[in-house]
Amino acid sequence: MVLSPGEPHPLEIFNQSATSDYFLICEHAGNRIPQSLGTMGLSETDRQRHIAWDIGARAVAIELSKLLDAPLYTQRYSRIVCDCNRRPDVAAFTPLRSEATDVPGNLDLTPEASDARAREIFWPFHNAVTEALDDRRQRGIPTKLVTVHSFTPVYLGQKRPWEIGVLFNRDRALAPSVAAWLKDNTDLCIGINEPYAVGDDTDYAIPVHGEQRGLPCVEFEIRNDLIADASAAPHWAEILRDALVGSSRSD
Repeated sequence: MVLSPGEPHPLEIFNQSATSDYFLICEHAGNRIPQSLGTMGLSETDRQRHIAWDIGARAVAIELSKLLDAPLYTQRYSRIVCDCNRRPDVAAFTPLRSEATDVPGNLDLTPEASDARAREIFWPFHNAVTEALDDRRQRGIPTKLVTVHSFTPVYLGQKRPWEIGVLFNRDRALAPSVAAWLKDNTDLCIGINEPYAVGDDTDYAIPVHGEQRGLPCVEFEIRNDLIADASAAPHWAEILRDALVGSSRSD
């Protein structure tokens, strides 16, 4: 067993009964490590870094949920335990290294141990998202899927100029118009599929919950030095809200 009795469920829900067209997900919201795994061989400093979670993303997502009156499903446990935006059958699901930092707790991990993390953390979170989206479909509620992430200003020594990234893959119904709105209406440095691009092996929420369902979907990536202080969350949530709503009006 990975989670001990009394440890929280991976899923934390905000604004569950909201019926907005938007449905929000924040897969890397928390950096909790189950008691059974100790520190996973990492220092407290490392466990607070981006390698463990998306710094600032949860606070922005909560504020965005309020502004849109949209349900928000967040995930509490650290991505170094298991990455809830990766399929459980890919190596990055339980990373041996994140950026330039080794993760001793994932060294020599058995398939059974990896499966236990998926069973107790990954699937309870994503099954809940699936059930919620199924329920919305059955009730005839239109849905636009939005995921909120953050990224580091420097990666392996390379500075990243973007302040916000708009990510997408197969679905072009939402993200391109959102990116265009941001370019036209803000002075932000916008990355189109930067600093990452969405793919089946590198992502889970957008391909599975969005594209496979035929839902308009977009992933936001905000540079984490801009949202590390929680006081910045309302401002960035307003930017995301305005981009989502404004781009819809211009369709």
